[in-house]
Amino acid sequence: MNDQTQPATVRVFIALAPPDHAKDELARELRPAYDTHPRMRWNRIEDWHITLAFLGELPVGTVPLLRRPLADLAADHRPLSLALCGSGNFDDRVLWSGIDGELDELRMLAADVRTAVRSRGVAFEDRPLRPHLTLARARRGDRSSVGEIAERLTGFTGRPWTTERLHLVGSNVGRSRGLIHYRDIESWALGDGSPTGASADS
Repeated sequence: MNDQTQPATVRVFIALAPPDHAKDELARELRPAYDTHPRMRWNRIEDWHITLAFLGELPVGTVPLLRRPLADLAADHRPLSLALCGSGNFDDRVLWSGIDGELDELRMLAADVRTAVRSRGVAFEDRPLRPHLTLARARRGDRSSVGEIAERLTGFTGRPWTTERLHLVGSNVGRSRGLIHYRDIESWALGDGSPTGASADS
């Protein structure tokens, strides 16, 4: 078999992405930590996102089934006002930035996204929503770096920003030993009443 054969599955999630100015603001706050903790596995800034539903590995042929319901859902949901703030960690391994703003509305959007996915017969692990932005992962055996960096960011509060699009994202997790990379499979403007993905069912 040719090594260039496309994989039969793709790892997929649905997310929101902060605008560039919000990411730049947080990146400036993180700059000292980039220097003091170079061995952290830092996520690329352009890949920062807020996951609403993690679907895991899906057959490639299943992905097009999600386009219509997600496009319609995005058109029906107004943009939200959010902000990046504070920091914390999961299990001393994963460093994250917190999310503030219209969190009740964010949870409603996530619930509707998950309902839309299930409506197309796609099964996935329904994890509780914990709004956050993953920034970095510590290397195995490093139990202190994440906590040190999170403590520095405790008082960080970014300027509010407005969500613009709902993103269907694929990743290369598990297919490479290098950095994780994400790519937009498709995205739709929130609340404009005319989903850009409406003609993308084929």
